[in-house]
Amino acid sequence: MVATAEGNVTLAFCFVIGAGLSTTIGSCLVFCSDLANQRVLAGALGVSAGVMLYVSFAEIFCIKSVEAFEEHGYSGNEAIRYATFCFFSGICLTGLLDKLVHLLAYMQGSSHGHSHALDVVESHRNAHQNSTCAHNQAETGGLGLEGQEGDLKSKSEKELQKMGLLTAVAICFHNFPEGLATFVATLADSSVGGAIAIAIALHNIPEGVCIAMPIYYATGSRWKGIFWSFISGLSEPIGGLLGYLFLYGDNMSAFAFAILFGVVAGMMVFISVAELIPTALKYDPEDMFVSNSVFAGMALMAASLLMFVA
Repeated sequence: MVATAEGNVTLAFCFVIGAGLSTTIGSCLVFCSDLANQRVLAGALGVSAGVMLYVSFAEIFCIKSVEAFEEHGYSGNEAIRYATFCFFSGICLTGLLDKLVHLLAYMQGSSHGHSHALDVVESHRNAHQNSTCAHNQAETGGLGLEGQEGDLKSKSEKELQKMGLLTAVAICFHNFPEGLATFVATLADSSVGGAIAIAIALHNIPEGVCIAMPIYYATGSRWKGIFWSFISGLSEPIGGLLGYLFLYGDNMSAFAFAILFGVVAGMMVFISVAELIPTALKYDPEDMFVSNSVFAGMALMAASLLMFVA
């Protein structure tokens, strides 16, 4: 029942790589003066959350994980019990990784690295402009002031670069479970994996902005910002590779799939509730679109699953 075709493994890696590299798409916004409408982004993140929530409960946890435990030889009640343990283990594991991300954010003296990409862009643009203005004033105010402002500008640029690099490291840890979730979901059902890959890709675009913008304003090089965004996106394929090694080491057994399905369902619920929805609400604080977008995402995922059942 849970046997996986070899072609699905290739497709799973393609989805994971595509979702991970979407951080690079976000970083390319350093070439743009204006970013996407905040409400559109909020709605897209809401839809992504709805897709991931519905498929986590209705497909991966309640069906895939439970059925795989039953196929391994457990009774119905035992299968539900063990799937539930795996589900909450996934939540706890992702929560620990999230705490690590916040610790790294605390080290850089800022909020969660990708909490509001448009605010990050605007703040660093203003900081860059203020630094330039201060430098220009120093040029007209005397050599002493010029040297002082030069030191302040250099310090500010170093802080911006440090923040961008720490954000990249934090997002690497954050993206790791997303890569695992996309990979395992694709093995379970390629259509489900594709929907999750798109949802995570939409979420990763603002992350690319938050990495690239500080580095760009610190170094003046757009390509350095894009490079570090690309590096951070590689953690998702690594997460997928870990999932593959775990399954391959157990010969793709039903028991291995059962554990991973349960854990991944918990991971996806945590990402949706603790990351996607709060981030969307920061772009839409009056909740004009987010809640409805979440329900719309659930409906879209349900319709997709019903089409394949038929």
